[in-house]
Amino acid sequence: MTRNRKRIRHYHELGDCHELTFSCFQNKFLLTNADWNLLLCESINRALARYEFGLIAFVIMPNHLHLLVYPKQQECQVDRFLFAIKRPFSYRIKQLLQETQDRLLDDLTIRDRPGSTVFRFWQEGAGYDRNLSSLKAVEASIDYIHMNPVRKKLVDQSRDWKWSSARWYESEGELVDSDLPELSGLPWDFF
Repeated sequence: MTRNRKRIRHYHELGDCHELTFSCFQNKFLLTNADWNLLLCESINRALARYEFGLIAFVIMPNHLHLLVYPKQQECQVDRFLFAIKRPFSYRIKQLLQETQDRLLDDLTIRDRPGSTVFRFWQEGAGYDRNLSSLKAVEASIDYIHMNPVRKKLVDQSRDWKWSSARWYESEGELVDSDLPELSGLPWDFF
């Protein structure tokens, strides 16, 4: 029996930014817990530092997140960067669910194959990766990312959504919330 897995080919041209999107398992609203979102922000920061990516914009939605990033070095390892965010975070959430004996653990533990189960916080596969190479495309992506909570009617204005970089852009790059991932803004060669 062959397994059907979503496959995505990550490619990189020097100077490209990457708009990354990945979703919670079965599109469940798992990112509504502030403590979990803080852990996710920490995981993002660790991956940014480890794989030398800059974060241009982001939004954490109840069932998915968008990151707009660029590599700070020639070697671009998007797949490893994503793994470095998703794996430690989901492992920590599994531990928390086990400690509290939360029934959500059963919902997120699935039969992988006969006799084998696996914990799934994230939808299987690499998610969505779109390369952006022009300032116009990057600016459109930033707007799209920031407007997500407004389009989903979670807030009236993008700056009102805590789990977003929208307020950082409105404050012209000043630190607005130390809970959030560290933003770099646009790389200098996009100006």
